[in-house]
Amino acid sequence: MPTATEDHRLALECERRIVNAWPALSTLIVGDWVLRFADGYSGRANAASPMAFEAGLDDTMLDQIEELYRADGLQPCIRLTPLVAAQTREAVLARGYRIKDASFGMIAPLAGWPVATAAELQLEARPEADWIAGVAALQSGIKTDAAKLAAIVERVRLPAAFASWLIEGEPVAFGMAVAERGMAEIGLICVDPGQRGKGLGRAIVSGLMGWAGAMSCHSAYLQVDQTNAIARSLYESLGFRRLYAYETRILD
Repeated sequence: MPTATEDHRLALECERRIVNAWPALSTLIVGDWVLRFADGYSGRANAASPMAFEAGLDDTMLDQIEELYRADGLQPCIRLTPLVAAQTREAVLARGYRIKDASFGMIAPLAGWPVATAAELQLEARPEADWIAGVAALQSGIKTDAAKLAAIVERVRLPAAFASWLIEGEPVAFGMAVAERGMAEIGLICVDPGQRGKGLGRAIVSGLMGWAGAMSCHSAYLQVDQTNAIARSLYESLGFRRLYAYETRILD
């Protein structure tokens, strides 16, 4: 079993890659933190995240972060991962940041994972208009905005796979993966409500894992809401294990 130190190292490796796998429209560096702005679409692309062990923020830096997000019309948002210094976590809580959501980072080995051969699985290197529209149609709230989704995924500059599962030629399930330095993030897994219960989520994730293995990645990683028991069970059945937990907190 990996030690806590190894898991913290892996968490850092995932968090650093996430910045490239899910690009924001603009990015700033403040000390050991990355501040990302994406017009409100997506939590992690509109939040401050630590990029080093024991990453800290003093009062001046916290004031700056809050001013920058408010100037962009956004609520100040900070992701409290295991990389955050304890004193900084306490300072964020003392300022009244409340939980927006809580997630798990999960990771799986890819050694020996087979490349998918199903004819129904379509993988594209770039996000085509039909893929963007299909994903947006299965989202809710601000995430139904296809233009805002496109603004993010079209900025991916690393090797990527944008997956669709076709039934009678029509896409009914989607996902994406981005490979960087031996690790691939898997995300945006969504299935048409009328097609759920048929194993299409598993098929999409499995196909993306096979693609990642073919790209010489040794591991796949993802993030999942802590309350989404169905998704967590699926990922665990595919070999993913819980690597770390984090909270996304916002200030009203």
